[in-house]
Amino acid sequence: MKYCFVFLQLFFVTISSQSVYFPPLTGSQWETLSPSTLNWDTTKIDSLYSFLQGTNTKAFLVLKDGKIVLEKYFGLFTQDSNWYWASAGKSLTAFLVGIAKQEGSLSLNDSTSKYLGAGWTSLTPEQEGKIKIINQLTMTSGLDDGVPDHYCTLPSCLVYKSEPGNRWAYHNAPYTLLDGVMTSASGQNLNLFIQQRVKLITGMNGAFFPNGYNNVYYSTPRSMARFGLLILNRGNWDATPILTDTTYFREMTNTSNTINKSYGYLWWLNGKESFMLPQTQIVFPGC
Repeated sequence: MKYCFVFLQLFFVTISSQSVYFPPLTGSQWETLSPSTLNWDTTKIDSLYSFLQGTNTKAFLVLKDGKIVLEKYFGLFTQDSNWYWASAGKSLTAFLVGIAKQEGSLSLNDSTSKYLGAGWTSLTPEQEGKIKIINQLTMTSGLDDGVPDHYCTLPSCLVYKSEPGNRWAYHNAPYTLLDGVMTSASGQNLNLFIQQRVKLITGMNGAFFPNGYNNVYYSTPRSMARFGLLILNRGNWDATPILTDTTYFREMTNTSNTINKSYGYLWWLNGKESFMLPQTQIVFPGC
């Protein structure tokens, strides 16, 4: 069954915190804007909602300068319902890695084995030691994504394909293992880490829950919108800085490798000269 939660598209533009509205940290108050004041074609909104309902969408939000312009929930799903972020959670994990880096808990050039210990893959010690945190962030670990279950994080599922950095492949397992890296580096589990650094400052709710080999983030749609505002404001919530490492933020949201130019640190990028897709090694021209 197909599920749609909230499609969050972020455009990075030069803004100041004064030009963006930030909702209160508690309660349901959130300022709105009327679509008509933005010169939108309001006659098309009902047909948009019908389309979304027909594709099993749970929630749909559109913000302008932080204010809600459209907000619609479908079926039994409500403003207070929680749903999983699926792979959108990768962007949240990348943000948390950036915080750990700025706190000095880890370096992107650290070997993953420093935090997961020897033998976290089935590679030789020399091969395994070459895989770094930055390879996990950029999907360039060199581990084989063609194994029967690319979600599997067991050492037997993590086999050699190429030298790290020489091949891009959308491989879920190395990403998932960043959770263990974060826990080892910070001395805190992932939920406590995000609670102290992000949720208390932004008013986000939600948590990571195990789902098979994955750790999946669940929250309300409005919490995902709060994260969108945080990213739109380049890691600052109103006047409160959270991710102050501007170099990391810039690298996270821009091309991170020469193979797939439409991928940052666990972020998909638009408008690049070429792109790749999961489960293929074909490089497509951009548009």
